[in-house]
Amino acid sequence: MYAISLGDDGAELRPLETWHAEEFLAHLDRGRDFITEHIPFGAKATDLASAREVLQAYADRHAADSGFLHGLWLDGTLVGGLLYRVFDAATGVCEIGCWLEPAGTGRGLVARGARVLIDWAFDERGMHRVEWHASSANTPSVNAARRLGMMREGVLRESFPYRGARQDMEVWAVLAPEWRAAREARARAAHRDH
Repeated sequence: MYAISLGDDGAELRPLETWHAEEFLAHLDRGRDFITEHIPFGAKATDLASAREVLQAYADRHAADSGFLHGLWLDGTLVGGLLYRVFDAATGVCEIGCWLEPAGTGRGLVARGARVLIDWAFDERGMHRVEWHASSANTPSVNAARRLGMMREGVLRESFPYRGARQDMEVWAVLAPEWRAAREARARAAHRDH
């Protein structure tokens, strides 16, 4: 398939596919407690067969144009990923999400990879709105939405039962015209700096 370089630090964004099951499981095992602190992503992948099932479910969603999974690799090691959790081309709305193991944190991988996915959603697929949902307790995810220039639209109070407690879920979003204007402003600023 393809690998998109996310900078000169060895970071890449690639499709995360069924044949990555062994690597995916090893990644989840390294970061399982950290990854599942706020979200249940990957919790059902506890052995090779169930890791394949999780990846196959996203492959099926990709084939149906309703979701898509990408991995974040750092120096050839899978350390996290991004996904279109919801992808609805008919309404022009999608939701992006992320997860990382500790080795992938603090490097801007989520923001760099999410920019690629948001550009693609708006520029190639004609989406109008990209959403980001995060537990209010998940400060790194909330900060990622903020860094991406998304607007906090509201809080769904106690809407997500997880680990015996009801979590407040924040809804962040960016619209295509806002994204393009911010991207042009970043490009102008980068041009002025050189």
